[in-house]
Amino acid sequence: MKRILLILLFVCSGILQAQYEYLRDPRTGKNVRFGGSIRPQPFVSVPRNPVFRNSDFRGVWVSTVGNIDFPKCPTEAEFRKNYISLVDQLHSIGCNAILFQVRPMCDAFYASTLNPWSAFMTGVAGFGYRGFDPMPFMINEAHKRGMEFHAWLNPYRLARNVTIGKKNFLSTLPAGHFARRNPEAVLVIPASAKGYNLILDPGNPKTVDFFVNTVGEIIRKYRVDAIHIDDYFYPYEPIGSLDSSSYRKFNPKKLPLDQWRRNNVDMMIMRVSSGIRSENRRSRRNIRFGVSPFGIWANYTTSQYGSLTKGHESVTGLYANSFLWVRNSWIDYVVPQLYWTFGHDKAAYAAIAGWWNWAVSGTNVKLYTGNTIARVGTNAEWSDPKEIYNQLRYNTRLPNVKGSVMFSSSRLLHPENSKMRQGADAVIRAWKKAAGK
Repeated sequence: MKRILLILLFVCSGILQAQYEYLRDPRTGKNVRFGGSIRPQPFVSVPRNPVFRNSDFRGVWVSTVGNIDFPKCPTEAEFRKNYISLVDQLHSIGCNAILFQVRPMCDAFYASTLNPWSAFMTGVAGFGYRGFDPMPFMINEAHKRGMEFHAWLNPYRLARNVTIGKKNFLSTLPAGHFARRNPEAVLVIPASAKGYNLILDPGNPKTVDFFVNTVGEIIRKYRVDAIHIDDYFYPYEPIGSLDSSSYRKFNPKKLPLDQWRRNNVDMMIMRVSSGIRSENRRSRRNIRFGVSPFGIWANYTTSQYGSLTKGHESVTGLYANSFLWVRNSWIDYVVPQLYWTFGHDKAAYAAIAGWWNWAVSGTNVKLYTGNTIARVGTNAEWSDPKEIYNQLRYNTRLPNVKGSVMFSSSRLLHPENSKMRQGADAVIRAWKKAAGK
């Protein structure tokens, strides 16, 4: 009997080895550790023949800030041409959702009564196209190809690398701009030798009202499939006491500073969520609300519910309590930005993806991983061309992962180095196979 059991164990072990393979760190050649230096065991294995489902969410971020993924288009004809080329290419690789940044810096790629036309659209702030609103066009072209259109908004960012005084800068904004009319709601954030950044103050009620109204305008006016918010809440740079005036003025419950800041962001998320759900009831639609937070909510040393990581935390650094939003179902989907490799020492992909798989369990919140093809081939840690493909393979082992979003469209379609090209090709092959192409 004992011999039979040993034979069965040997056979089962062989079957498992045939189905899975261990990943190796390209820098050392050794097996990848699940939690880096925090928890070396077990070693990470992925399916040799992963099954990518047709139903999976295969999204791509199209970043317009700085024209990262979409060029300035001085004319309507150029806009139409460039956008059609983009959605044609994305559709051809199996992408089924485009997350287009329609409000990069308190501006708009759509006809708005609240936000001025974006300089990243036409090249000149405040100027759009005569008689042409790009948003319905973008939505229709995506829908014609069976793709969802998610309107991506940044809630607070106003300007980067400003080198003139705040008052002088605000005077350059289009007449009627919210920040120009409400200078007290603008924070100056020291950033670098290049200057400073400007954001709308998350602690000022006018800021929250303005953003909630911005979302309301979009969902009432356009047939978007979702509203999408990225990871920029309070800034990544330390802000010290820069918001002390708002803290004194708009803190009736006398909350401690960190709790007050988190509550400010929580209330914005909750109000946007409530507005979308109200519009869905009114118009019998199914607009979804998604957020793409920084990938680490909290480290295990900060919270008993934290991940096996030792990195920057969104809950304490950005005051973004994404775990709360998930557990309260204020959002419909979450796309944590998991921009680390399997071999990262303090934020290993397997550990943090596994944490998010756990975080959404028991909720109706969909989990899509945020992956970045843009870093492949840029340094030794990212030297494995198949890093992102392996991340997608690993995702198939996590039952709550329902898809992924790639950063970004330009790097996926037009890689900058040979390893990035190999990595993009591997992702595209997987996506096309899942889409039946």
